Amino acid sequence: MTIADEAIVLVGGFGTRLRSEVPDLPKPLAPVAGRPFLAYVLDNLAEGGIRRVILATGYLAERVEQAIGSRWQGMDVVYSREPEPLGTGGALALAARQLHGQAVHMSNGDTYLRYSPQQLQQHAEREQVSLAVALAKVEDVGRYGAVELAHGRVAAFNEKGGHGPGFINAGSYFLGPGALSSLPDKPVFSFETDVLLPRAASEGLAACVDTADFIDIGVPEDYRRAQHIFAGGKP
Repeated sequence: MTIADEAIVLVGGFGTRLRSEVPDLPKPLAPVAGRPFLAYVLDNLAEGGIRRVILATGYLAERVEQAIGSRWQGMDVVYSREPEPLGTGGALALAARQLHGQAVHMSNGDTYLRYSPQQLQQHAEREQVSLAVALAKVEDVGRYGAVELAHGRVAAFNEKGGHGPGFINAGSYFLGPGALSSLPDKPVFSFETDVLLPRAASEGLAACVDTADFIDIGVPEDYRRAQHIFAGGKP
């Protein structure tokens, strides 16, 4: 097995819900305990064995490039700038044109998760599928929507509105050659709707639950919570 050591990080969103806290920066650059939130995401990827990162930029792309540069913790950093909003899937497909290898890890720039990229890839290969998702266990799935599991694979993504503890999509993925080659052939699409949902319906999506320290800064309440967590030296 060849371990994929490239990652695409989606950092092009407008961050509308976080504007009250961070009015003049792209969401992944929101300051958390004195550093851009994206810094923690990139540190995590470097620790996980990633050696090359493609940052898929859009809104205020130049600010991201200025903040991160071309090297980070031993990783090469390159950029894929959207000419217009392409959706999560379109941004992934555009960035994938710059890959050196045939497989890639993918993360959202506004979510933090401790997990092993290699282990996520191994889950996909063990299940003999080309796409895997890392899940997080949370106390209340209400904001995110619960993920149903069956024998190591995702059985369904439930709509938001449920309650209680459970697993959620934590926004980190592994895409093998088959997943990359079968991305929709259109410039604008949603990775979640157009790729993940059909994969789950056909039992083609492996799941990894060996994760920790999930943080999503998409709304002000969780952004403020992240300040306390990272200021205290955690995760």
